[in-house]
Amino acid sequence: MSLFIAPDPGQIKTAAHVGAPFVELHTGAYAHAYFELRHRAREFKRLYDGAELASTLGLMVNAGHGINYVNIAEVRMIPHLHELNIGHAILSRAVFTGIEEAVREMKARMNGS
Repeated sequence: MSLFIAPDPGQIKTAAHVGAPFVELHTGAYAHAYFELRHRAREFKRLYDGAELASTLGLMVNAGHGINYVNIAEVRMIPHLHELNIGHAILSRAVFTGIEEAVREMKARMNGS
């Protein structure tokens, strides 16, 4: 079971309390704030700190919603990530490049190449 939650300390602590083995941190607020540097920095810190807290509490950490080919460079700096959910961006890109190229490009960006 994985709980899809905001990177909010209260929600993370509750997830641990109810025994969820995984949380998926909602990255949507970060994605929406991406081009507003002040808001982006705040939302990134919430994700970073949330991942740290979740890991400290023994939770496996996933993230998703709004991750794309541009913001993945910063998202990959969030610690303790086990899995990223990036389906929409990949499928949207695949319309123009084909699925194999879209996946190959995202994997390269996820690996920092």
